[in-house]
Amino acid sequence: MIGRIAGTLIEKNPPQLVIDCQGVGYEVDVPMSTFYNLPALGEKVVLLTHLAIREDAHILFGFGSAEERATFRQLIKISGVGARTALSILSGMSVADLAQAITVQEAGRLTRIPGIGKKTAERLLLELKGKLGADLFTSTEASAGGDHSADILNALLALGYSDKEARLALKTIPKDSNVSDGIKLALKALSKA
Repeated sequence: MIGRIAGTLIEKNPPQLVIDCQGVGYEVDVPMSTFYNLPALGEKVVLLTHLAIREDAHILFGFGSAEERATFRQLIKISGVGARTALSILSGMSVADLAQAITVQEAGRLTRIPGIGKKTAERLLLELKGKLGADLFTSTEASAGGDHSADILNALLALGYSDKEARLALKTIPKDSNVSDGIKLALKALSKA
């Protein structure tokens, strides 16, 4: 399995790139979220990858972050969701937005993505519940005032922390913390871990 690719970016044709690695040009398909953060042509680039082997092709998918790749891998495990659909989902919304949509079970946000119908959106919500964007509001958290935990969690996810790390840090924050203080306390807790 090819897990990472580093080389010179020589072509950009959304969603496909060509990366030159010591004279060999690798075609890599990337979500638009990764595409928008690429350097200029001729610059060095490093991507995490997932190699999909099919009967008729070997396709290399590239991602700018470990969270994107992990989410892609969760998506392709779902029946009826192939690699192209997973790439489309990650192009249509960030990992944090997808996690939030799953947490609040909001199928409408998923159906706005081209190629995702109502049934596929409902299947995604069902299959990913607890795996991505685990339930944020348990009955105890919802009853304890100051519902800033969702904002703090989203901020940590946006900073690149995994869902698991962010949730563990969230448990160390007093419930009455505002968003700014909560993020500071969570980052302090994460730096000690």
